[in-house]
Order: sequence, then C-alpha cells, then structure tokens
Amino acid sequence: MKSLLRILVLLFTVTLTAQSTYLHCGKLIDTKSGKVLTEKTIVVSDGKIVSVENGYTKSKNSKDQIIDLKSKTVMPGLIDMHVHIESETNPKSYLEEYTLNDADVAFNSIKYAEITLMSGFTTVRDLGGSGVNVSLRNAINANKVKGPRIFTAEKALATTGGHADPTNGSKKSIMGNPGPKEGVVNGVEDAKKAVRQRYKNGADLIKITATGGVLSVAKSGQNPQFTVEEIKAICETAKDYGFHVAAHAHGDEGMQRAILGGVKTIEHGTLMSSETMELMKKHDVYLVPTISAGKFVTDKAKIPNYYPAVIVPKALDIGPKIQDMFGRAYKAGVGIAFGTDAAVFYHGDNGKEFGYMVEAGMPAMEAIQSATVTNAMILKMDNQLGQIKEGFIADIIAVDDDPTKNISTMENVTFVMKNGVIYKK
Repeated sequence: MKSLLRILVLLFTVTLTAQSTYLHCGKLIDTKSGKVLTEKTIVVSDGKIVSVENGYTKSKNSKDQIIDLKSKTVMPGLIDMHVHIESETNPKSYLEEYTLNDADVAFNSIKYAEITLMSGFTTVRDLGGSGVNVSLRNAINANKVKGPRIFTAEKALATTGGHADPTNGSKKSIMGNPGPKEGVVNGVEDAKKAVRQRYKNGADLIKITATGGVLSVAKSGQNPQFTVEEIKAICETAKDYGFHVAAHAHGDEGMQRAILGGVKTIEHGTLMSSETMELMKKHDVYLVPTISAGKFVTDKAKIPNYYPAVIVPKALDIGPKIQDMFGRAYKAGVGIAFGTDAAVFYHGDNGKEFGYMVEAGMPAMEAIQSATVTNAMILKMDNQLGQIKEGFIADIIAVDDDPTKNISTMENVTFVMKNGVIYKK
C-alpha cells in the first residue's frame, strides 16, 4: 500500500513540474475578434494552450522554456483546405504516374509534408492522391515523420473519362474499366459504393470532380461530369460516415449541380455566375479559390512541353480568371475558405495566396481568418484549432511583420509550433 502511495505521489509531482513553454509575443492576432493584440504571453503545456496572459509573464519553474517573439506577430497555425501532399509539379509528372511506385511516392511526400509544416501550415486538407496520403497522415500522427495534421480525401471521385479518372491519357491496352474501387462513378449505386470504399480505405472526407479540370489529360476543363442524383447519393452516403464533400469545379453548371447535391465546398469556382454565388450563400457552401494554382498554370503553359498539348489551351483559358472571380465572389458575400492547390505549384509557396486574396479586395485580417477560424469550423475542429485560446491545441506560428500592414510577410513564417512541439524558431 505504501509503495502504491509513493508511486501516486511521484506521478502527481511529475505532473506538477512538467515543462511549460512561455511565448512572449510582441503582437498576437485574435482570429475570433479580428484584432491585433500587443504584449501577450502564451503558456503552453502538454500540447495545449494553458493560458493567454497580458504582458510578458515568467514562470518560477526553472525547467520552463521562454521563447522571445517580442519582435514578431504571432497567430494560430494556418489551415490550407486544398493540397495534394503526395506530388509536386514538374515537366515529367505525367510520365511519373507510370514510373513511380507507391514507395517512391511515399518518400517524396515526406519532403513535401515537412516543407508545408515549415511554411506555417500546421493543418491541411488533402484532396486526392493514390492512397499514400492516408499512410502519410498516420505516420505524422504517430510522430514518425514531420508534417501538418492531414485530413485526407484519399482518392478523388470521378466519372469515366472525367477529371480524376486515373486512366485518362493511357493507351487502350492498359486503360481498363476502373470503377468505384478506383474512385470512378457511373450511376447512383456506384456513387454510394465509391464513398464507402473511401471510408474503408481510411479517408476523412470525400472529394468529387464535378466538372472537367485543367491538368487532366482530357479535352474539357469545365463541362459538368456528375448528375445531381449522383452527387446527392455521394453527399447523403458521406453524411452517414461523418464526411463532408468538396467539389472541384470550374464550369458554372457543374457548380450548381454540386451545390444542389449537398457539397460543403467548391474548389476553384472559376466560371462562377452571380446566380451560383447566390446559390452558395443560400446553401451555406464555401468557396476555396486556389488563386495560386491559376497563376502558376498560366505561366507554365507558356513554356513549351511543360504540360501535354491538350492541357495548354485549358490552362491559358481557366488560369487567368480565378482571381477576378474570387474578387467578385467575396464582394457578393460568398463564404471564403483558404486553399491553394499546392502541388499544382511548389509546396511551401502556399503563403502567396494571402497576397493574391488581398490584391482582389479581401482585407488581410479576413484572409487570415479564412485560413484559421473558418477552416477550423468546416473541419469541425473549431473548438480545438484556428484560435490562440485556452484549451486549444498549441498550433502557433509567427511572422516578422504585421500582416495587416504587410501581407507579404505571410510568405516567410519564422516560428512554427504544432501540438506544443517547436519545429522552427
């Protein structure tokens, strides 16, 4: 009995003396109120924010760590709602689909994950890959590799020949007839089965390609590719499994079908009409603009042989229109969720999106809120992520300047903490 008592006392003492980290913040962005606060101390222990205090407080425990961020602007870790963590653009990327094994993809993804984390994005929503994204998520959660917290769609859902059909561009002898297991849907029953297969494979959400896409080896970048009935079947089944649904869409008709079918976010939204904007507001659907991707593909399409020939006219048509559409959607009152489509451009450049959003008319603070409180809400993590608040997960970053005055500072994150662990300082 005495031995048990000694053990309990020892455990209690260890708990009381566990190391805490004190972050002395010159400026701190309150993402909930949209205000920039000054001279604050964030106390972190055991991966959580213990308190946010006025002034620069110090601990009496000599084991505690003090981090001087008095010259920095501190904010919650950023959330990017549209990345593809397994890959990255390069002139050989289409050939690599046939030459890289899953192991090769996995090793590459480790590098992209770490770059993303070091850029201040402590959480991402991965919207489609080969399935390696599920294993990467698990490895990060188990602290085997460094990277952001991942919510993954596993394999995006397509129609036969549509954007995200994995056999587009293949010769007929290897094209085959992919179905729900491979993420290809034709009809309501396929739709249900494809969602259930994603659940079985370990997905956290569902992504559909509601219209043609720019980078698929197919002619149209904007035609509708699912029926409303198929989308409804996907969304209703997804709800059964606790999933929300993201819809890639450039063309207006495909967007309207996706909204009526029950999706939560529209990705890209390039050719969105005023009517569709009103429909999004009515159904509480958010736009994930991915302006960075539009600008990148426009530039690269001008380089001979960077993309297959069928892609070039789509990139030159669709790419330049995203930023203008975003500006109109924001002014119309459409909900905005920050997302970039990283992998279409280089991982680590995600922060450029903030500047493009501000250029189009969105105030800097609202752009930051779209990447924090808004995205946390969509992920149903708004009681844990997106704010620097007592009891929240200690995902905290810092930049050198005040982004409400100089938005380009978001491109150079100089301090990164995730789950209370410092990865960059």
